[in-house]
Amino acid sequence: MQVVGEMIIGRTAVQGKEGTVKAIDPSRNVEIEPAFGLAGAADLQRAAELADKAFDIYRATGLEERAKFLETIADRILDLGPTLIERAMQETGLPQARLEGERGRTVGQLRLFAKVVREGRFQSATLDSALPDRAPAPRPDLRLRKIGLGPVAVFGASNFPLAFSVAGGDTASALAAGCPVIVKAHSAHLGTSELVGKAVAKAAEECNMPEGVFSMLIGSGQTIGQNLVSHPAIKAVGFTGSRAGGVALMHTAAARKEPIPVYAEMSSINPVFLLPGALDNPKLPQQFADSLTLGAGQFCTNPGLLIALKSDKLQAFVDAAAGTIGAKPSQTMLTPGIHKAYTSGVKGLAGVDGVKQVAIGQTGDLPCGAQAFLYQVEAKRFLTDTALEGEIFGPTSLLVVAENEEELLAVAEHLEGQLTGAVHATADDKALAAKLLPVLERKVGRILFNGFGTGVEVAYAMVHGGPFPSTSDSRTTSVGASAIDRFLRPVSYQDVPAYLLPESLQDANPQNIPRVVNGDLVWNG
Repeated sequence: MQVVGEMIIGRTAVQGKEGTVKAIDPSRNVEIEPAFGLAGAADLQRAAELADKAFDIYRATGLEERAKFLETIADRILDLGPTLIERAMQETGLPQARLEGERGRTVGQLRLFAKVVREGRFQSATLDSALPDRAPAPRPDLRLRKIGLGPVAVFGASNFPLAFSVAGGDTASALAAGCPVIVKAHSAHLGTSELVGKAVAKAAEECNMPEGVFSMLIGSGQTIGQNLVSHPAIKAVGFTGSRAGGVALMHTAAARKEPIPVYAEMSSINPVFLLPGALDNPKLPQQFADSLTLGAGQFCTNPGLLIALKSDKLQAFVDAAAGTIGAKPSQTMLTPGIHKAYTSGVKGLAGVDGVKQVAIGQTGDLPCGAQAFLYQVEAKRFLTDTALEGEIFGPTSLLVVAENEEELLAVAEHLEGQLTGAVHATADDKALAAKLLPVLERKVGRILFNGFGTGVEVAYAMVHGGPFPSTSDSRTTSVGASAIDRFLRPVSYQDVPAYLLPESLQDANPQNIPRVVNGDLVWNG
Protein backbone atom coordinates (compact mmCIF):
# COMPACT_ATOMS: atom_id res chain seq x y z
CA MET A 1 0.00 0.00 0.00
CA GLN A 2 1.37 3.41 -0.98
CA VAL A 3 1.15 6.52 1.18
CA VAL A 4 -0.55 9.26 -0.84
CA GLY A 5 -1.58 11.83 1.79
CA GLU A 6 -5.21 10.90 2.39
CA MET A 7 -7.54 10.69 5.36
CA ILE A 8 -10.52 8.37 5.77
CA ILE A 9 -14.15 9.46 6.01
CA GLY A 10 -16.38 6.43 6.27
CA ARG A 11 -15.53 4.25 3.27
CA THR A 12 -13.90 7.05 1.28
CA ALA A 13 -10.25 8.07 1.12
CA VAL A 14 -10.17 11.88 0.95
CA GLN A 15 -7.51 14.49 0.23
CA GLY A 16 -8.18 17.48 2.50
CA LYS A 17 -8.39 20.90 0.91
CA GLU A 18 -7.66 23.22 3.84
CA GLY A 19 -3.92 23.45 3.31
CA THR A 20 -1.23 20.78 3.53
CA VAL A 21 1.28 19.40 6.00
CA LYS A 22 4.16 16.96 5.73
CA ALA A 23 5.58 14.54 8.26
CA ILE A 24 9.17 15.06 9.45
CA ASP A 25 12.03 12.59 9.66
CA PRO A 26 13.50 13.51 13.09
CA SER A 27 16.75 11.66 12.45
CA ARG A 28 17.53 14.17 9.67
CA ASN A 29 15.08 16.94 10.60
CA VAL A 30 13.71 17.07 7.06
CA GLU A 31 10.20 16.82 5.64
CA ILE A 32 8.93 13.57 4.13
CA GLU A 33 6.76 13.25 1.04
CA PRO A 34 3.89 13.27 0.33
CA ALA A 35 1.92 16.30 1.48
CA PHE A 36 -1.24 15.53 3.45
CA GLY A 37 -4.37 17.59 2.90
CA LEU A 38 -5.92 19.07 6.02
CA ALA A 39 -9.57 18.52 6.91
CA GLY A 40 -12.08 21.32 6.91
CA ALA A 41 -15.40 21.85 8.66
CA ALA A 42 -17.28 19.93 5.96
CA ASP A 43 -15.00 16.91 6.36
CA LEU A 44 -15.52 16.86 10.12
CA GLN A 45 -19.27 17.25 9.71
CA ARG A 46 -19.44 14.38 7.24
CA ALA A 47 -17.43 12.07 9.52
CA ALA A 48 -19.59 12.99 12.53
CA GLU A 49 -22.85 12.48 10.64
CA LEU A 50 -21.72 9.07 9.42
CA ALA A 51 -20.63 8.03 12.92
CA ASP A 52 -23.93 9.17 14.41
CA LYS A 53 -25.89 7.26 11.77
CA ALA A 54 -23.76 4.16 12.25
CA PHE A 55 -24.08 4.00 16.04
CA ASP A 56 -27.40 2.19 16.45
CA ILE A 57 -26.55 -0.24 13.66
CA TYR A 58 -23.08 -0.99 14.96
CA ARG A 59 -24.02 -1.39 18.63
CA ALA A 60 -26.67 -3.92 17.56
CA THR A 61 -24.09 -6.20 15.97
CA GLY A 62 -23.73 -9.63 17.53
CA LEU A 63 -20.85 -10.43 19.83
CA GLU A 64 -19.21 -12.77 17.34
CA GLU A 65 -19.66 -10.29 14.52
CA ARG A 66 -18.02 -7.48 16.48
CA ALA A 67 -15.20 -9.70 17.75
CA LYS A 68 -14.47 -10.83 14.20
CA PHE A 69 -14.27 -7.20 13.10
CA LEU A 70 -11.59 -6.48 15.70
CA GLU A 71 -9.63 -9.54 14.66
CA THR A 72 -9.89 -8.58 11.01
CA ILE A 73 -8.42 -5.15 11.80
CA ALA A 74 -5.48 -6.94 13.41
CA ASP A 75 -5.04 -9.13 10.33
CA ARG A 76 -5.14 -6.18 7.93
CA ILE A 77 -2.51 -4.33 9.97
CA LEU A 78 -0.25 -7.36 9.74
CA ASP A 79 -0.91 -7.50 6.00
CA LEU A 80 0.84 -4.13 5.66
CA GLY A 81 4.09 -5.94 6.38
CA PRO A 82 7.42 -4.10 6.14
CA THR A 83 5.78 -1.05 4.52
CA LEU A 84 4.23 -0.03 7.84
CA ILE A 85 7.41 -0.51 9.86
CA GLU A 86 9.59 1.31 7.33
CA ARG A 87 7.28 4.33 7.23
CA ALA A 88 7.00 4.43 11.02
CA MET A 89 10.78 4.28 11.37
CA GLN A 90 11.13 7.17 8.98
CA GLU A 91 8.56 9.31 10.80
CA THR A 92 9.66 8.61 14.39
CA GLY A 93 13.35 7.71 14.42
CA LEU A 94 12.44 4.63 16.44
CA PRO A 95 14.34 1.39 15.71
CA GLN A 96 12.83 -1.49 13.77
CA ALA A 97 12.70 -3.88 16.73
CA ARG A 98 10.81 -1.37 18.88
CA LEU A 99 8.23 -0.75 16.17
CA GLU A 100 7.79 -4.43 15.39
CA GLY A 101 7.16 -5.00 19.08
CA GLU A 102 4.67 -2.15 19.14
CA ARG A 103 2.87 -3.59 16.13
CA GLY A 104 2.61 -6.88 18.02
CA ARG A 105 1.16 -5.04 21.00
CA THR A 106 -1.35 -3.23 18.77
CA VAL A 107 -2.53 -6.47 17.22
CA GLY A 108 -2.59 -8.11 20.64
CA GLN A 109 -4.83 -5.38 22.05
CA LEU A 110 -7.33 -5.84 19.25
CA ARG A 111 -7.41 -9.58 19.82
CA LEU A 112 -7.73 -9.14 23.58
CA PHE A 113 -10.83 -6.98 23.08
CA ALA A 114 -12.22 -9.52 20.62
CA LYS A 115 -11.99 -12.03 23.46
CA VAL A 116 -13.59 -9.56 25.87
CA VAL A 117 -16.49 -9.08 23.45
CA ARG A 118 -17.03 -12.81 22.96
CA GLU A 119 -17.07 -13.40 26.73
CA GLY A 120 -19.87 -10.87 27.03
CA ARG A 121 -19.14 -10.00 30.66
CA PHE A 122 -18.60 -6.34 29.71
CA GLN A 123 -22.38 -6.00 29.37
CA SER A 124 -22.85 -6.64 33.11
CA ALA A 125 -26.10 -8.43 32.37
CA THR A 126 -28.19 -8.48 35.56
CA LEU A 127 -31.70 -9.83 36.12
CA ASP A 128 -33.98 -9.28 39.12
CA SER A 129 -37.16 -11.30 38.76
CA ALA A 130 -40.56 -9.77 39.43
CA LEU A 131 -42.02 -10.41 42.90
CA PRO A 132 -45.72 -9.63 42.41
CA ASP A 133 -46.73 -11.00 45.80
CA ARG A 134 -44.07 -9.20 47.84
CA ALA A 135 -45.44 -7.14 50.75
CA PRO A 136 -45.83 -4.33 51.38
CA ALA A 137 -45.14 -3.58 47.68
CA PRO A 138 -44.47 -5.86 44.71
CA ARG A 139 -41.17 -5.72 42.83
CA PRO A 140 -41.22 -5.19 39.07
CA ASP A 141 -39.16 -7.25 36.64
CA LEU A 142 -35.82 -5.43 36.36
CA ARG A 143 -32.97 -6.16 33.97
CA LEU A 144 -29.74 -4.25 33.36
CA ARG A 145 -27.06 -4.21 30.71
CA LYS A 146 -24.35 -1.79 29.58
CA ILE A 147 -24.36 -0.25 26.12
CA GLY A 148 -21.93 1.98 24.23
CA LEU A 149 -21.95 5.71 24.91
CA GLY A 150 -21.94 6.70 21.25
CA PRO A 151 -19.33 7.92 18.75
CA VAL A 152 -15.90 8.43 20.32
CA ALA A 153 -13.19 10.90 19.31
CA VAL A 154 -9.69 9.41 19.66
CA PHE A 155 -6.51 11.48 19.55
CA GLY A 156 -3.39 9.66 18.39
CA ALA A 157 -0.34 9.88 20.66
CA SER A 158 3.07 11.14 19.55
CA ASN A 159 5.17 8.53 21.36
CA PHE A 160 3.32 5.38 20.25
CA PRO A 161 2.56 5.62 16.52
CA LEU A 162 0.77 2.26 16.59
CA ALA A 163 -0.27 1.12 20.07
CA PHE A 164 -1.77 4.46 21.19
CA SER A 165 -2.77 5.80 17.82
CA VAL A 166 -5.18 5.10 14.96
CA ALA A 167 -5.92 1.47 15.87
CA GLY A 168 -4.48 1.61 19.38
CA GLY A 169 -6.02 0.88 22.75
CA ASP A 170 -8.58 3.71 22.76
CA THR A 171 -9.89 2.77 19.33
CA ALA A 172 -9.92 -0.95 20.10
CA SER A 173 -11.78 -0.54 23.40
CA ALA A 174 -14.30 1.92 21.94
CA LEU A 175 -15.07 -0.35 18.99
CA ALA A 176 -15.37 -3.29 21.38
CA ALA A 177 -17.93 -1.32 23.40
CA GLY A 178 -20.02 -0.79 20.28
CA CYS A 179 -18.97 2.80 19.62
CA PRO A 180 -18.00 4.22 16.22
CA VAL A 181 -14.64 6.00 16.29
CA ILE A 182 -13.32 9.17 14.67
CA VAL A 183 -9.55 9.43 15.03
CA LYS A 184 -7.61 12.66 14.82
CA ALA A 185 -4.28 11.49 13.43
CA HIS A 186 -1.12 12.83 15.08
CA SER A 187 0.92 15.12 12.84
CA ALA A 188 4.14 13.33 13.83
CA HIS A 189 3.29 10.12 11.98
CA LEU A 190 0.88 10.94 9.19
CA GLY A 191 1.97 8.23 6.77
CA THR A 192 1.83 5.57 9.45
CA SER A 193 -1.66 6.78 10.34
CA GLU A 194 -2.82 6.64 6.73
CA LEU A 195 -1.61 3.07 6.33
CA VAL A 196 -3.30 1.90 9.53
CA GLY A 197 -6.44 3.94 8.90
CA LYS A 198 -6.90 2.32 5.51
CA ALA A 199 -6.37 -1.09 7.07
CA VAL A 200 -9.18 -0.39 9.56
CA ALA A 201 -11.44 0.88 6.78
CA LYS A 202 -10.73 -2.23 4.72
CA ALA A 203 -11.61 -4.46 7.66
CA ALA A 204 -14.85 -2.56 8.21
CA GLU A 205 -15.87 -3.07 4.60
CA GLU A 206 -14.93 -6.76 4.61
CA CYS A 207 -16.97 -7.32 7.76
CA ASN A 208 -19.93 -5.37 6.37
CA MET A 209 -19.83 -2.80 9.15
CA PRO A 210 -21.93 0.35 8.67
CA GLU A 211 -20.25 3.25 6.92
CA GLY A 212 -19.18 5.66 9.63
CA VAL A 213 -18.01 3.04 12.12
CA PHE A 214 -14.52 4.48 11.54
CA SER A 215 -13.07 7.71 10.17
CA MET A 216 -9.67 9.39 10.46
CA LEU A 217 -9.14 13.13 10.10
CA ILE A 218 -5.96 15.16 9.67
CA GLY A 219 -5.78 18.70 11.06
CA SER A 220 -4.54 20.86 13.89
CA GLY A 221 -5.63 20.25 17.46
CA GLN A 222 -6.93 23.78 17.92
CA THR A 223 -9.25 23.52 14.92
CA ILE A 224 -10.17 19.97 14.00
CA GLY A 225 -9.43 18.58 17.48
CA GLN A 226 -11.41 21.12 19.47
CA ASN A 227 -14.26 21.19 16.96
CA LEU A 228 -14.44 17.42 17.01
CA VAL A 229 -14.83 17.41 20.80
CA SER A 230 -17.45 20.15 20.50
CA HIS A 231 -19.55 18.28 17.93
CA PRO A 232 -22.85 17.04 19.40
CA ALA A 233 -22.47 13.61 17.77
CA ILE A 234 -19.37 12.87 19.86
CA LYS A 235 -20.17 11.28 23.23
CA ALA A 236 -16.69 10.61 24.68
CA VAL A 237 -13.01 11.37 24.06
CA GLY A 238 -9.84 9.31 24.36
CA PHE A 239 -6.60 11.32 24.52
CA THR A 240 -2.93 10.67 25.21
CA GLY A 241 -0.65 13.68 25.27
CA SER A 242 0.39 16.76 27.17
CA ARG A 243 -1.24 18.14 30.29
CA ALA A 244 -2.05 21.40 28.51
CA GLY A 245 -3.64 19.57 25.59
CA GLY A 246 -5.68 17.25 27.79
CA VAL A 247 -6.94 20.04 30.05
CA ALA A 248 -7.94 22.10 27.01
CA LEU A 249 -10.08 19.23 25.72
CA MET A 250 -11.58 18.74 29.18
CA HIS A 251 -12.66 22.39 29.25
CA THR A 252 -14.16 22.13 25.77
CA ALA A 253 -16.06 18.97 26.66
CA ALA A 254 -17.35 20.47 29.92
CA ALA A 255 -18.54 23.65 28.19
CA ARG A 256 -20.78 21.79 25.74
CA LYS A 257 -24.56 21.94 26.01
CA GLU A 258 -24.25 18.22 26.73
CA PRO A 259 -20.96 17.73 28.63
CA ILE A 260 -19.12 14.52 27.78
CA PRO A 261 -16.35 12.52 29.47
CA VAL A 262 -12.74 13.02 28.40
CA TYR A 263 -10.42 10.14 29.22
CA ALA A 264 -7.08 11.91 29.00
CA GLU A 265 -3.70 10.47 29.90
CA MET A 266 -1.46 13.46 30.50
CA SER A 267 1.42 14.06 32.88
CA SER A 268 3.35 11.71 35.17
CA ILE A 269 6.86 11.60 36.68
CA ASN A 270 6.43 8.11 38.15
CA PRO A 271 8.23 8.26 41.52
CA VAL A 272 10.64 5.46 42.40
CA PHE A 273 11.38 4.95 46.10
CA LEU A 274 14.77 3.37 46.80
CA LEU A 275 14.56 1.97 50.33
CA PRO A 276 17.82 1.16 52.15
CA GLY A 277 17.81 -2.60 51.70
CA ALA A 278 17.34 -2.37 47.94
CA LEU A 279 20.51 -0.30 47.55
CA ASP A 280 22.52 -3.47 48.15
CA ASN A 281 21.39 -4.71 44.74
CA PRO A 282 24.39 -4.24 42.42
CA LYS A 283 22.15 -4.41 39.34
CA LEU A 284 19.95 -1.50 40.43
CA PRO A 285 21.99 1.35 38.85
CA GLN A 286 22.02 -0.40 35.47
CA GLN A 287 18.32 -1.25 35.69
CA PHE A 288 17.49 2.36 36.45
CA ALA A 289 19.65 3.72 33.63
CA ASP A 290 18.10 1.27 31.16
CA SER A 291 14.58 2.28 32.14
CA LEU A 292 15.43 5.99 32.10
CA THR A 293 16.83 5.92 28.58
CA LEU A 294 14.48 3.37 27.02
CA GLY A 295 13.09 4.88 23.83
CA ALA A 296 14.98 8.13 24.53
CA GLY A 297 12.91 8.44 27.72
CA GLN A 298 9.74 9.08 25.72
CA PHE A 299 7.46 6.90 27.81
CA CYS A 300 4.62 8.15 29.99
CA THR A 301 5.90 5.74 32.66
CA ASN A 302 9.52 6.93 32.53
CA PRO A 303 11.15 7.10 36.02
CA GLY A 304 11.39 10.88 36.30
CA LEU A 305 11.80 10.98 40.07
CA LEU A 306 13.87 8.98 42.55
CA ILE A 307 13.38 9.31 46.33
CA ALA A 308 15.80 7.84 48.86
CA LEU A 309 17.25 8.29 52.34
CA LYS A 310 20.66 9.92 52.65
CA SER A 311 23.38 7.32 53.25
CA ASP A 312 26.71 6.03 52.05
CA LYS A 313 24.87 3.29 50.15
CA LEU A 314 22.85 5.91 48.31
CA GLN A 315 26.03 7.71 47.32
CA ALA A 316 27.42 4.44 46.01
CA PHE A 317 24.25 4.03 43.93
CA VAL A 318 24.64 7.55 42.54
CA ASP A 319 28.27 6.91 41.63
CA ALA A 320 27.36 3.66 39.87
CA ALA A 321 24.39 5.26 38.10
CA ALA A 322 26.64 8.06 36.88
CA GLY A 323 28.82 5.46 35.21
CA THR A 324 25.94 3.61 33.54
CA ILE A 325 24.22 6.79 32.40
CA GLY A 326 27.54 8.14 31.18
CA ALA A 327 27.80 5.19 28.81
CA LYS A 328 24.35 5.82 27.31
CA PRO A 329 24.45 7.33 23.81
CA SER A 330 22.32 10.22 22.64
CA GLN A 331 19.10 9.07 20.95
CA THR A 332 16.82 10.62 18.35
CA MET A 333 13.62 12.06 19.80
CA LEU A 334 10.27 11.70 18.06
CA THR A 335 9.90 15.24 16.74
CA PRO A 336 11.81 18.52 16.64
CA GLY A 337 9.13 20.00 18.89
CA ILE A 338 9.55 17.29 21.53
CA HIS A 339 13.33 17.74 21.35
CA LYS A 340 13.02 21.50 21.83
CA ALA A 341 10.71 21.03 24.82
CA TYR A 342 13.10 18.48 26.32
CA THR A 343 16.17 20.69 26.09
CA SER A 344 14.19 23.59 27.54
CA GLY A 345 12.96 21.43 30.42
CA VAL A 346 16.45 20.19 31.26
CA LYS A 347 17.82 23.71 31.17
CA GLY A 348 15.07 24.89 33.51
CA LEU A 349 15.67 22.08 35.99
CA ALA A 350 19.42 22.62 35.99
CA GLY A 351 18.90 26.29 36.76
CA VAL A 352 16.90 25.77 39.97
CA ASP A 353 18.77 26.68 43.15
CA GLY A 354 19.84 23.61 45.08
CA VAL A 355 19.71 21.26 42.09
CA LYS A 356 23.01 19.69 41.04
CA GLN A 357 23.91 17.46 38.12
CA VAL A 358 25.21 14.03 39.17
CA ALA A 359 25.18 12.10 35.90
CA ILE A 360 25.29 12.93 32.19
CA GLY A 361 25.01 10.77 29.09
CA GLN A 362 27.00 10.96 25.91
CA THR A 363 26.56 13.77 23.42
CA GLY A 364 26.04 13.23 19.73
CA ASP A 365 25.51 15.07 16.47
CA LEU A 366 21.90 13.96 15.98
CA PRO A 367 19.60 16.85 14.94
CA CYS A 368 17.00 15.83 17.55
CA GLY A 369 19.29 13.92 19.90
CA ALA A 370 18.43 13.52 23.60
CA GLN A 371 21.28 13.41 26.11
CA ALA A 372 20.53 11.62 29.41
CA PHE A 373 20.81 13.41 32.77
CA LEU A 374 20.40 12.69 36.48
CA TYR A 375 20.05 15.59 38.89
CA GLN A 376 19.88 15.67 42.68
CA VAL A 377 18.16 17.90 45.23
CA GLU A 378 17.48 17.81 48.97
CA ALA A 379 13.95 16.87 50.02
CA LYS A 380 13.51 20.15 51.90
CA ARG A 381 14.04 22.05 48.68
CA PHE A 382 11.77 19.73 46.68
CA LEU A 383 8.94 20.22 49.15
CA THR A 384 9.03 24.00 48.72
CA ASP A 385 9.30 24.30 44.93
CA THR A 386 6.51 22.87 42.79
CA ALA A 387 8.55 23.58 39.65
CA LEU A 388 10.64 20.53 40.55
CA GLU A 389 7.58 18.29 40.08
CA GLY A 390 7.11 19.08 36.40
CA GLU A 391 7.40 16.29 33.83
CA ILE A 392 10.43 16.41 31.55
CA PHE A 393 9.51 14.21 28.61
CA GLY A 394 12.80 12.49 27.90
CA PRO A 395 15.75 10.70 29.58
CA THR A 396 16.16 12.96 32.63
CA SER A 397 15.43 12.13 36.25
CA LEU A 398 15.68 13.94 39.58
CA LEU A 399 16.92 12.27 42.76
CA VAL A 400 15.34 13.63 45.94
CA VAL A 401 17.43 12.93 49.05
CA ALA A 402 15.56 12.76 52.36
CA GLU A 403 17.24 13.12 55.76
CA ASN A 404 14.90 10.68 57.50
CA GLU A 405 11.82 8.50 57.01
CA GLU A 406 9.44 11.30 57.96
CA GLU A 407 10.85 13.48 55.21
CA LEU A 408 10.65 10.65 52.68
CA LEU A 409 6.99 10.08 53.53
CA ALA A 410 6.37 13.83 53.32
CA VAL A 411 7.69 13.78 49.76
CA ALA A 412 5.30 10.93 48.93
CA GLU A 413 2.37 12.87 50.39
CA HIS A 414 3.41 15.98 48.49
CA LEU A 415 3.30 14.38 45.04
CA GLU A 416 0.56 14.92 42.49
CA GLY A 417 -1.31 11.99 40.96
CA GLN A 418 0.85 9.57 38.97
CA LEU A 419 0.46 6.66 36.58
CA THR A 420 2.95 4.51 38.49
CA GLY A 421 4.81 4.42 41.77
CA ALA A 422 7.66 1.98 42.32
CA VAL A 423 9.19 0.76 45.56
CA HIS A 424 12.55 -0.99 45.65
CA ALA A 425 12.81 -2.80 48.95
CA THR A 426 13.77 -5.99 50.76
CA ALA A 427 12.21 -7.71 53.77
CA ASP A 428 14.41 -5.49 55.98
CA ASP A 429 12.45 -2.48 54.65
CA LYS A 430 9.07 -3.91 55.61
CA ALA A 431 8.16 -1.28 58.20
CA LEU A 432 8.89 1.69 55.95
CA ALA A 433 7.31 0.02 52.92
CA ALA A 434 4.14 -0.62 54.94
CA LYS A 435 3.91 3.11 55.71
CA LEU A 436 4.55 4.04 52.10
CA LEU A 437 2.08 1.69 50.48
CA PRO A 438 -1.16 3.40 51.65
CA VAL A 439 0.16 6.74 50.43
CA LEU A 440 0.91 5.31 47.00
CA GLU A 441 -2.54 3.74 46.82
CA ARG A 442 -3.95 7.27 46.98
CA LYS A 443 -1.44 8.75 44.58
CA VAL A 444 -0.94 6.28 41.71
CA GLY A 445 -2.75 3.85 39.42
CA ARG A 446 -0.14 1.08 39.44
CA ILE A 447 2.20 0.14 42.30
CA LEU A 448 5.34 -1.82 41.44
CA PHE A 449 7.85 -3.48 43.74
CA ASN A 450 11.45 -3.93 42.63
CA GLY A 451 10.75 -2.85 39.07
CA PHE A 452 10.24 0.20 36.88
CA GLY A 453 7.04 1.41 35.24
CA THR A 454 8.34 1.28 31.67
CA GLY A 455 6.64 -1.71 30.10
CA VAL A 456 2.84 -1.78 30.43
CA GLU A 457 1.41 -5.28 30.08
CA VAL A 458 -1.85 -5.55 28.13
CA ALA A 459 -3.81 -7.78 30.51
CA TYR A 460 -7.02 -8.08 32.49
CA ALA A 461 -5.50 -6.77 35.75
CA MET A 462 -3.55 -3.84 34.29
CA VAL A 463 -4.32 -0.26 35.29
CA HIS A 464 -2.78 2.48 33.18
CA GLY A 465 -4.34 5.49 34.81
CA GLY A 466 -4.19 7.44 38.03
CA PRO A 467 -5.28 10.59 39.86
CA PHE A 468 -5.05 13.97 38.16
CA PRO A 469 -2.90 15.15 36.42
CA SER A 470 -1.73 11.72 35.29
CA THR A 471 -5.22 11.24 33.90
CA SER A 472 -8.49 13.14 33.87
CA ASP A 473 -10.42 10.32 35.55
CA SER A 474 -8.73 8.08 38.12
CA ARG A 475 -11.58 5.53 37.96
CA THR A 476 -10.51 4.23 34.57
CA THR A 477 -7.64 2.65 32.67
CA SER A 478 -6.50 3.12 29.07
CA VAL A 479 -4.71 -0.25 28.92
CA GLY A 480 -6.11 -3.70 29.65
CA ALA A 481 -9.51 -5.33 29.40
CA SER A 482 -11.15 -2.83 31.78
CA ALA A 483 -10.51 -0.02 29.29
CA ILE A 484 -13.81 -0.95 27.64
CA ASP A 485 -15.70 0.35 30.68
CA ARG A 486 -14.86 3.96 29.76
CA PHE A 487 -17.18 3.82 26.77
CA LEU A 488 -20.17 2.04 28.35
CA ARG A 489 -23.16 3.14 30.41
CA PRO A 490 -25.82 1.10 32.23
CA VAL A 491 -29.44 0.89 31.06
CA SER A 492 -32.18 -0.65 33.21
CA TYR A 493 -35.24 -2.35 31.63
CA GLN A 494 -38.37 -2.48 33.79
CA ASP A 495 -41.24 -4.78 32.81
CA VAL A 496 -40.14 -4.74 29.16
CA PRO A 497 -41.98 -7.43 27.14
CA ALA A 498 -39.88 -10.51 26.50
CA TYR A 499 -40.13 -10.11 22.74
CA LEU A 500 -38.42 -6.69 22.98
CA LEU A 501 -35.59 -7.58 25.34
CA PRO A 502 -32.00 -7.58 24.01
CA GLU A 503 -30.40 -11.02 23.75
CA SER A 504 -28.19 -10.49 26.80
CA LEU A 505 -31.26 -10.08 29.01
CA GLN A 506 -33.55 -12.75 27.60
CA ASP A 507 -34.46 -15.62 29.93
CA ALA A 508 -32.99 -18.20 27.55
CA ASN A 509 -29.63 -16.35 27.46
CA PRO A 510 -28.97 -17.01 23.76
CA GLN A 511 -25.54 -15.34 24.04
CA ASN A 512 -24.59 -17.89 26.72
CA ILE A 513 -22.84 -15.24 28.80
CA PRO A 514 -22.32 -15.05 32.58
CA ARG A 515 -25.04 -13.05 34.30
CA VAL A 516 -26.17 -12.07 37.78
CA VAL A 517 -29.66 -13.48 38.35
CA ASN A 518 -31.44 -12.49 41.55
CA GLY A 519 -28.11 -11.72 43.15
CA ASP A 520 -26.35 -14.94 42.15
CA LEU A 521 -23.68 -15.29 39.49
CA VAL A 522 -24.89 -17.71 36.83
CA TRP A 523 -22.36 -18.80 34.23
CA ASN A 524 -24.86 -20.15 31.71
CA GLY A 525 -28.57 -19.98 31.41
